[in-house]
Amino acid sequence: MSDITRGGQFLVKETKCEDIFTPEDFSEEQIMMRDSVKEFVDKEIWPNKDRFEAKDYAFTEECMKKAGEMGFLSVAVPEAYGGMGMGFVDTCLVCDYISGATGSFSTAFGAHTGIGTMPITLYGTEEQKQKYVPKLASGEWFGAYCLTEPGAGSDANSGKTKAVLSADGKSYSITGGKMWISNAGFCSLFIVFARIEDDKNITGFIIENDPSNGITMNEEEHKLGIRASSTRQVFFNETKVPVENMLAGRGEGFKIAMNALNVGRIKLAAACLDAQRRVTSNAVHYANDRIQFNVPISSFGAIRYKLAEMATSAYAGESATYRAAKDIETRIKLRETEGASHQEAELKGVEEFAIECSILKVAVSEDVQNCADEGIQIYGGMGFSEDTPMESAWRDARIARIYEGTNEINRMLSVGMLIKKAFKGHVDLLGPAQKVQEELMGIPSFDTPDYSELFSEEKELIGKLKKAFLMVAGGAVQKYGPDLEGHQQLLTAAADILIEIYMAESTLLRTEKLAKKQGEANVKEQIAMAKLYLYKAVDVVTLKGKESIISFAEGDEQRMMLMGLRRFTKYTNMPNIVGLRETITTKLVAENSYCF
Repeated sequence: MSDITRGGQFLVKETKCEDIFTPEDFSEEQIMMRDSVKEFVDKEIWPNKDRFEAKDYAFTEECMKKAGEMGFLSVAVPEAYGGMGMGFVDTCLVCDYISGATGSFSTAFGAHTGIGTMPITLYGTEEQKQKYVPKLASGEWFGAYCLTEPGAGSDANSGKTKAVLSADGKSYSITGGKMWISNAGFCSLFIVFARIEDDKNITGFIIENDPSNGITMNEEEHKLGIRASSTRQVFFNETKVPVENMLAGRGEGFKIAMNALNVGRIKLAAACLDAQRRVTSNAVHYANDRIQFNVPISSFGAIRYKLAEMATSAYAGESATYRAAKDIETRIKLRETEGASHQEAELKGVEEFAIECSILKVAVSEDVQNCADEGIQIYGGMGFSEDTPMESAWRDARIARIYEGTNEINRMLSVGMLIKKAFKGHVDLLGPAQKVQEELMGIPSFDTPDYSELFSEEKELIGKLKKAFLMVAGGAVQKYGPDLEGHQQLLTAAADILIEIYMAESTLLRTEKLAKKQGEANVKEQIAMAKLYLYKAVDVVTLKGKESIISFAEGDEQRMMLMGLRRFTKYTNMPNIVGLRETITTKLVAENSYCF
């Protein structure tokens, strides 16, 4: 295991471009799958966006059934239970390309294949899997996930729904209310979390949707976006569930919920990628077609700025998401070769990269919102109209920052999990942090570096940004120790530094690998995007690093750390940012779409 990168180790371990997976590495089988999904979406989903916006819930269900017939609901399901049994990268690939047309279908698909099916495949008994998973994999049945309650949102383990064992010990009686339940209006079964007696942790149950068994629902929620995603409150009134329908063991529900979220976070990032591609492509089309002052608005610098930034964020999101997906897949396969079951291997594989899953969830969900926002701006007044696709994309994107744990929660989790890994010895942060402290006390080198190779300065700068994080995080841990979790503004600032490092490095490594394969001259636009993303990342690290240092350090310590921050964020050769954007936009405008 020592040769395989562990979760969080990207911060302290140099990664070579040959060691990461990129979208350019898709196999022929994966490309065929991607194209099949795109064809389905372009034929069944995209032309019918108006039906989704008109809250046609029946049409969402109809499209889900068609997706089931195509096999798209079964990609992650083991073959033994009627699925395709494909790898983790494949499941992210399908999630990516099936989700870009509308958030309504994306939510229905994600809720069913993820939290509606996955808890049974990963935690269910053999009997439970044989009974339920084939129906879920084929689309004969649809699943829903009942965790959130009016008083239990981010604090998932505080739910009040009760499970009471019957006198004969053969069933539980479930009573309580759940809210924001996706797919509730057409699901066949619920994964429900309830508390038995005064247990510390909640317990999971599989409950078939039978209205005669004390199950009632409110009307459909009217939402800002994802309008045709069925979302209802669900009430259980002494609903009977056989004891054999308990999922995992008593008190294991919180663990199920947390692990489901880890998978859900990287899948959510994947689900935002094609939305960015489509928004960017539509914005390019419009900018090329819209004539003002006798020229297309795509010739205006202010518009070209936006298009370059939109494409760059999409490219970065792809780079980081597929890097992490492959790392998880590699970890799963390693566990399986060591004798672990598929269930255990997948659970541990995803759990290992929980930090990266949180990073991706935050970064890509915020990028897709910004992308859609700029898309509206490029369309101008037409962007605000329901007659164009931009306003629905903007509304649909907004939920992504709330799903799977809010971005605020995930920011704090990413840093908190990293520190816990360090204390467990899974990631050596202490040694590198001490070296950074020693470097701060030493005299900086005044040698002129050789930056003749592609990305030589950029890779050195990534290394320095990592030092900046270690300096800030190390100082904060030293100052506050176990009380650090109480300093949320400091944690979120540190998380922003961590996020930018992972995203910038992933983009750089993907592009370096591509340049080695195709030649620098053939990927000059990707090179420009990698440099542009890093430039903006340096700005974020500078701002958040300064904010963090001033919040906990004083006097000489503060001055030394601020000096170190300037050293760690300094370019030797500042890139021409306007020129980089021009390179990117020239390609976009010529191709009339997102083309990377």
